[in-house]
Amino acid sequence: MDLWYFILTKNEINLIFGIAEFWYKIDIFTYMNTNLDNKKVEKISKALGDPYRIRIMQAVKEEKDWLQCQAIKEMFNLAQSTISHHLSQLVDAELLHAEKDGRHARYKINQEVMGDYVSYLSDFRDK
Repeated sequence: MDLWYFILTKNEINLIFGIAEFWYKIDIFTYMNTNLDNKKVEKISKALGDPYRIRIMQAVKEEKDWLQCQAIKEMFNLAQSTISHHLSQLVDAELLHAEKDGRHARYKINQEVMGDYVSYLSDFRDK
């Protein structure tokens, strides 16, 4: 069995590691962006395109755990059906987790989807 030995210069080693790092970064970028396809990004962006929905997201973010629907309703001077519509849009875009608590609903931010969306947007920054 023949073994081949290579003697590499420091520059050649740096070049090899540089190429490996480049491909590693591409793999990470591809992984991060496969979590959100274009339709998903569009849906999330539309859901966040309303000022009331942004305020709802901020209110839910301020809560340590789940925020009751009744608490959200009390924050705004809107009809219950309008609040339900806004919450439905946020849940439909998977920005919020919804959970029934008896006759009431409560909401929490979906950290995974929000993180993927923020990562997606951060790719547009100049580096």
